[in-house]
This record gives sequence, structure tokens and C-alpha cells, in this order.
Amino acid sequence: MSGAEKLKIHEIYRSIQGESTHAGRPCAFVRLTGCQMRCAWCDTEPAFYEGSWMTLDEIAAAVAELGVPLVEVTGGEPLLQPAVHALMSRLCDAGYELLLETGGGLDISHVDPRVRRIVDIKCPGSGEAEHNRWENLASLRSGDELKLVLADRADYEWALAVVREQRLDRLGTPIHFSPVHGRLDPAELAGWILEDGAPVRLGQQLHKLLWGADAHGV
Repeated sequence: MSGAEKLKIHEIYRSIQGESTHAGRPCAFVRLTGCQMRCAWCDTEPAFYEGSWMTLDEIAAAVAELGVPLVEVTGGEPLLQPAVHALMSRLCDAGYELLLETGGGLDISHVDPRVRRIVDIKCPGSGEAEHNRWENLASLRSGDELKLVLADRADYEWALAVVREQRLDRLGTPIHFSPVHGRLDPAELAGWILEDGAPVRLGQQLHKLLWGADAHGV
């Protein structure tokens, strides 16, 4: 593994983890540039194109300066850049607790087993449901999590059907149903979950509740 390997990085910053079972924890974010999906509700479109090339040494140094033990590698879609695997292994070797946020359209099976993978399942409202890589479900392990972002009632019914048909609750993996911010009322979604006894968690984007939907670098 060469420290001179490069990745195109959109931003590296420290914030409060806003999603998953790790929500509320201080976290260093390494956001990579590039994504093969174009979700209708995407809130990080600048990460499709904008960024600068950094070596693994430079990235590791930037993360170290932030001084927090929890790190999330995200995007865009971080698995589009092959050198991300070397970066994740390097950060694990350095003792960080590492999370990977991935859109669920690419193979997760080769990710370092020390990394906790947060894997999206795209609902129809995203416009990208046909690009889900269902084989990823067989690669899930303890510590991984699933996230389904819902735009409306139709997405909810589709997502609940997936959970039941795929028996996702039997995987022992947390399943988050998260409303699109500003489009689906979280209280309404909570009501549906309670009414159906859905074996899922209500997710919210804590960082948007704290700093607003348009804030960046937080």
C-alpha cells in the first residue's frame, strides 16, 4: 500500500454523525468525488464533480488533524475509486473506527472486514431502484447497517415489502427508514411504522436538524 496513491476528495471535515446507529457521535468525514447514481433527492450534488486529488498520506494527515476516533468514508459513491480500499485499510490500521457509506449499487464484498458498512437500498422515488445490487445483502455482516430513504407513501410500501420479502429483519442488521428532508413528514412516517409494526428504525438526518438543510461542511 503506497501513501502516494491518490483519491479525488470533495471535502474532509469534522461534524456530528447525523445518521445510522452512530448518530450524535463526533465524526471525521472523508467525502470522495464522483457518483454513478443521480437520486432525485440527492443533497450532495457538488460531490459529483468537484474535488482535488490527494495522496493517501495527505488524507491520513488531514484526518489526524481533526482528532476524532470515528471516521466515515462517504461520497458521492466512494467505491467508484479503487484506491479507497487502500485508504480504508490504512485508517483501520491507524486505529480508527471506520464507517463506509455506500449507495448500494456496487460490490461491497471486498471492503476491509474491519469497516462497518452502511448500505443504501434505493427506493423507486429516488429514480435509481433498478440499480440496487441485491447480491450485497448476502455480504452483510455484524456491524453493517441498511438505509432506505423514502420520498412518499409509495416508497414506504415498497420498502416494507422489500424488508418482508427479503426477510431483512432476520439478518440482525439495523434497518433505517429515513424520510427525504422537507418532503416526507417524519411524524407521518413514524405513524406508518407503528401502525404496521415494521421491524425498522426511524432515521433522521440529525445534522440538518441542527444546522439546516443547506449547510455544508457540518
